[in-house]
Amino acid sequence: MIVGANMYWCKIARSEREYADIAKLNYETFVEEIPQHEKDETGRRTDAFHQENTYLIVLKEHQLVGMIALRDTRPFSLDRKIGPVEKVLPIEALTGKLCEIRLLSVRKEHRNGRVFFMLARALADYAYEKGYGAAVISGTVRELKLYSQLGFQAFAEPVGSEEAAFIPMFLTKERYEQSIAARFQHKRHTFYPGPNELSSELKKPFQRSPISHRSYEFTERFKRVQTQLLKLTGASQVHLLAGSGTLANEAMIAQISRLPDKGLVLINGAFGERLRRQALKWNLEYETLEVEWGNPFIVSDLKRVLQSGLYGWVLLAHGETSTGMLNNVEDILGLCKEQKIQVCMDCVSSFGAVPINLKEVYLATGVSGKAIGTMSGFAMVFSNHLIDVSPSIPMYIDLGCYANGEIPYTYSSQLLESVEIALKAYDNNARYNVLNERYDKLLLAEQNGEFEFLTKQSYPMIVTLKVPPVNKHMAKDARLSGFDLHDQSAYLKARQWVQLSLIQPEFEESFEKFRLWLRNYVEYEKQ
Repeated sequence: MIVGANMYWCKIARSEREYADIAKLNYETFVEEIPQHEKDETGRRTDAFHQENTYLIVLKEHQLVGMIALRDTRPFSLDRKIGPVEKVLPIEALTGKLCEIRLLSVRKEHRNGRVFFMLARALADYAYEKGYGAAVISGTVRELKLYSQLGFQAFAEPVGSEEAAFIPMFLTKERYEQSIAARFQHKRHTFYPGPNELSSELKKPFQRSPISHRSYEFTERFKRVQTQLLKLTGASQVHLLAGSGTLANEAMIAQISRLPDKGLVLINGAFGERLRRQALKWNLEYETLEVEWGNPFIVSDLKRVLQSGLYGWVLLAHGETSTGMLNNVEDILGLCKEQKIQVCMDCVSSFGAVPINLKEVYLATGVSGKAIGTMSGFAMVFSNHLIDVSPSIPMYIDLGCYANGEIPYTYSSQLLESVEIALKAYDNNARYNVLNERYDKLLLAEQNGEFEFLTKQSYPMIVTLKVPPVNKHMAKDARLSGFDLHDQSAYLKARQWVQLSLIQPEFEESFEKFRLWLRNYVEYEKQ
């Protein structure tokens, strides 16, 4: 893809204007150039299966320069020509649903390979997302070399007339990924909050052979990582479990179940609601204080509730990933200290994104697979008190089994090494500085009116964008041009929110290219 004011970019056609341009290109290609259909005075040809087609199109300077149409309604046109295609397709093409490519065309002046390659990648991405195992096409014999470069493979004898001969061909995602087209495509630009694309340095440990978690080398590295984590947070204890951030929260809530008092769960997003569901499963006695997603908790309301004397603990999400909001915990910690209330925090998405002082908390959680930049797999629970073994909590999540630096169960030595390398990036606040610089770029773009944040309490890990109704398909269309925005979680789909995470290793390059794409996209959609 060429990056610049006149870049090529891809989207799904949805408007009557786009359908009219498709009909013109369809006529130029399959009537005038390839005599597949009779000429008529309109200069347009609407495909026989137009109502069933999905059109992936490539644009430049807001002009449609290429298209590919696909459908999955049977019978296919190829079914009518050669019988059910399953009878002659190889096994590799029968691993999922089938779709048919009806049209593949690029304007003559743009047939430099780039647009065809973009269409092939868009097709592979769209088909994968829809669960298609393969796409079939009647490929014109005039472009066999091109089809081969895109990854298509013939599976039956030619059909059609001598002037317009076509070969039945198929394409799978695996064949596309091994094709010349895939090799010449630009890499994808990822804005997911996980999993992380690992830097070369963080990948190296996973190329080494594992070592025993009982070995001296592992034990010493385990101690160093614990020391680094305590230095980073100010907590007095850290318990490392093999698992995800959800496991860390489960282990934290298991410990809360040992407290005698009723608690208060604070909710202003999806992960506050998840904490409530986890607390419910542990049969905790609690009440909730809820505000609208993306809004901060009002200090005066908190003060009134906490001064009631009804609560012995408070549970909340520090970084609320669902809205991209960082909750201000200083006021909460101060109020709870006055009332001798224990504070427990889900810091899975804030740990490593912003400096955190956990000296005043009872329990807090973190994970290896978010802001610190490596793979998920190490769950962290911080505390400022010694935790003994529980007679009732299941062993795997009983923090007493992990106290005093114990290594009770199996861990990945490669992941532990990668975590140690990732934590070194926090020396002299270097990692925090990188994330803040990225966040400043986002703030500048928002100030320039390029997009709008959902909340003013965003932080350098993830931001949620308000997407105008006219741009409601933005994330899906961005994906076809190689930009993976975060929009697939159920709570994001329900609200048509789109998120950009700042934690991936090549964010700077990806963001600048995305900004250019977004300018083209927004201007085009306004027309």
